[in-house]
Amino acid sequence: MAMAGGIVVILLFIVSLLASWISPYDPNEINLHEVLSNPSFAHLFGTDQLGRDVFSRMIWGAGISLKVGFVATGVAICIGVILGAIAGYYGRWVDTVIMRFVDIMLCFPAFFLILAVIAILEPSIWNIMIVIGLTSWMGITRLVRADFISLKERDFVQAARAIGASDLRIIFRHILPNAMASVLVAATLGVAGAILTESALSFLGIGVQPPTPSWGNILTAGKNNIDIAWWLSLYPGLAILITVLGYNLLGEGIRDSLDPRLK
Repeated sequence: MAMAGGIVVILLFIVSLLASWISPYDPNEINLHEVLSNPSFAHLFGTDQLGRDVFSRMIWGAGISLKVGFVATGVAICIGVILGAIAGYYGRWVDTVIMRFVDIMLCFPAFFLILAVIAILEPSIWNIMIVIGLTSWMGITRLVRADFISLKERDFVQAARAIGASDLRIIFRHILPNAMASVLVAATLGVAGAILTESALSFLGIGVQPPTPSWGNILTAGKNNIDIAWWLSLYPGLAILITVLGYNLLGEGIRDSLDPRLK
């Protein structure tokens, strides 16, 4: 199953990198003579309410989804790793302050917090990426903190202290590399969550703005034409399902391979 997830992720990368060669049409090309055309050889996934080729828009939308997933997860990892490392390494009042801040952030429903921030800011792909990252770092902080609490008492850390290594060197050179396994798993699962959140925001009309193609805003067109254009809901919905499932399977496989208790 992990291999299946890996294949899905690799295929998405290939599709997003080769979008300009694979896409049979310009994703924003309007053709009013073929509005809401059924899937055919000319248009494999049919056309939308403006006559744009859905297959081409989905290919370009794959790149948007991957970009959002990786940038948002990168922001979350940077924040989570730094705060988790500081809390776990120093402990005491530093740990208390950071973890109470984490608890406060967890009290807010993440999706509604994102909605509130996006409603204030101008909806754009960069704002979406940053806001998703700024609201999804709490779990990574807890993971890194737990690893640091365990690792900072190991002999190799005591040896680094004995030879006069600075706190920054101990944290980033000695402890953090040993805590990256859980971070890698969390990052893989975080990409799937970010893609799902971006699709939901785009579906609501406050995510990636038209005419930029996104699986979420294709679904919006499907919602408005569900009774006469089933393909506008089916194909992007399947794309989101398969992508998120692929990342989740890959994350589970990485976790199992890195867990010594399962060997």
